[in-house]
Amino acid sequence: MVSDSVKRTFETDGYAVVSGLFADDEVDRLRDHYMRARRRDRLPEDMVGVQPSSKDPLKRYPRMAQMHRWDDTSLQWLLDARLRAQLQTLVGNDPYAVQTMLYFKPPGARGQALHQDNFYLKAEPGTCIAAWMALDATDEDNGCLLVVPGSHRWPILCTTKADTAVSFTDVTVPMPDTKEAVPVRMAAGDVLFFNGSLVHGSAPNVTTDRFRRALIGHYIEGDAHQVAEYYHPALRMDGTPLELTVSEGGGPCGEWIDDETIELTGAQTLTRKHE
Repeated sequence: MVSDSVKRTFETDGYAVVSGLFADDEVDRLRDHYMRARRRDRLPEDMVGVQPSSKDPLKRYPRMAQMHRWDDTSLQWLLDARLRAQLQTLVGNDPYAVQTMLYFKPPGARGQALHQDNFYLKAEPGTCIAAWMALDATDEDNGCLLVVPGSHRWPILCTTKADTAVSFTDVTVPMPDTKEAVPVRMAAGDVLFFNGSLVHGSAPNVTTDRFRRALIGHYIEGDAHQVAEYYHPALRMDGTPLELTVSEGGGPCGEWIDDETIELTGAQTLTRKHE
């Protein structure tokens, strides 16, 4: 069941955290599962292969995408009844599942510049919604998610150039001076649900010994008729595929940009900016 306070927060701010939705033993199994999988040199849908000797931590532990297409553990999580119940209440109908992602974010890794998910998914009508599950405790030091409360009411914004010394993507969105991103601190097993127009991102992980692993599902509202080609086939929450129209444009959430010059001091500066 979704509490009244969670639903009100989601409607007002565009995001809400459900604490302890997954138990510690479930989190441990998932974290171990993906760490084992990442030891393989290349996985289906990998955007960047593992490069153990790279100076860039994100090349040593590159993110995974669309794991549910080849990994049953990921598929079962994406369609989990607890996520489904939360999503049904928050968006008012049974959603369609379109993506899984796993971010490892090891010590020293770059973050991701502020962005809006539906810029990439192109879900219409309506929008997408994310379920962002922490597999480690997250805070400003290891690069927790940063969100702009209320920005879910904004349109999808035109992008500008991002600083690739602190972001693995090279585009961001312009921010008015009156708004700022705030950190979302989470315990392992908490799930953050947020609207596809919500401006969000993360700063680098400036720790020397802490990962910030996160398992993410992307869904689209159940009355959506189309989504970008990368997210086909969409799945009903019982796992059966359905036919949707292909939206023009869109693509993977955040295009990988190489930058071997990342400096931890710069990452610390960005993190302090959002404290």
